[in-house]
Amino acid sequence: MEIKQYMQQVGEQARIASRAIARAETTQKNRALEITADLLQRSMDLLLTENQKDLDAGEKSGLDAALLDRLALNEERVNGMAEGLRQIAALPDPVGEVSDLNYRPSGIQVGKMRVPLGVIGIIYESRPNVTADAAALCLKSGNAAILRGGSEAFHSNQAIAKLIHQGLSEAALPAHAVQVVETADREAVGELITMNRYVDVIIPRGGKGLIERISESARIPVIKHLNGICHVYIDDQADQQKAVDIAYNAKTHRYGVCNAMETLLVAEGIAAACLPPLAEQYRNEGVELRGCERAQAIIPDMLEATEADWDEEYLAPVLSIRIVDDIDAAMDHIHQHSSGHTESIVTESYGRARRFMAEVDSSSVMVNASTRFADGFEYGLGAEIGISTDKIHVRGPVGLEGLTSQKYIVLGDGHIRQ
Repeated sequence: MEIKQYMQQVGEQARIASRAIARAETTQKNRALEITADLLQRSMDLLLTENQKDLDAGEKSGLDAALLDRLALNEERVNGMAEGLRQIAALPDPVGEVSDLNYRPSGIQVGKMRVPLGVIGIIYESRPNVTADAAALCLKSGNAAILRGGSEAFHSNQAIAKLIHQGLSEAALPAHAVQVVETADREAVGELITMNRYVDVIIPRGGKGLIERISESARIPVIKHLNGICHVYIDDQADQQKAVDIAYNAKTHRYGVCNAMETLLVAEGIAAACLPPLAEQYRNEGVELRGCERAQAIIPDMLEATEADWDEEYLAPVLSIRIVDDIDAAMDHIHQHSSGHTESIVTESYGRARRFMAEVDSSSVMVNASTRFADGFEYGLGAEIGISTDKIHVRGPVGLEGLTSQKYIVLGDGHIRQ
């Protein structure tokens, strides 16, 4: 079957299944999620075996360390997938929720009802856990999903897909509610992002290049974030130990993720006290430091940062460091160089914390916390389908509510307009 014909079939099947999922009872959707979570854990050996095929192929093709890390499954990550599904099952079902119901002078009641978006196409790279997360979030929010993972995770994604289909079937829900595209041909992506007859929204999740291509070519609304250039600003009224702990964790907890810190901003008044112990910890972890002239004066063996460094998402053990005069200079830097993902301030000043939260325009703004918390699981969403740096239709970690919309409902009893 040709790719175009195959994708049209996938789209038709998803559109039909979307009506069944939209009207499914909460208990039925939860049952599918809980069964799938159990299946993931019981199928640990199978999943790790299939994942190893992808890892072997990735090493042969020259995938870098960050991509291989994203691709890899282990017992902890599989258990994490299962736990994510169970958390989503435990969350309130947003579908059908009625809000703002009020009587109008005419006697009618007007309110809003939360409803699924319909069919969601998700295009992602490397991380096979996205298959489970995306399927679960779409299912619980009453949407059908068409998932197209990267070719580097083909075996892992197909193995997870079979378990999801089994969970759907055992819960008496249509298997076509979640379809993982069964071809690695790139033409499938080109078809998916133009099938506006069947697909209501596209969510790309991956590198900047992928997301730019999807955004430019799609004929369907796109929920996206291009990159994660995240900042931590250490204020001169920060607690030094908190500052060191947060800045260390934000960079070294995991490198190949979008909520890792890429630029550290330090107020001049505290730089001499906190940079040396931080630099020592970074050296022990093998982190390459690139700094401005003032930072180099404190840490002489630090490499010189170029202008390009301030706009770089490293996704690697590399960190740019800039010493700034004060909070205003820090916010000016963030305004100029941030990707709008996540920024954090470390300070004991209530007033400066309030200013930072109010004036920094990113999807997540934090006080005295690591940027690594910018994650749907940590926010209590159970899982996320991505982190949107758009301002419409949803911003930040995209969970259940972000995969729904609202429609107006009107309740009358024979009312006619006079």
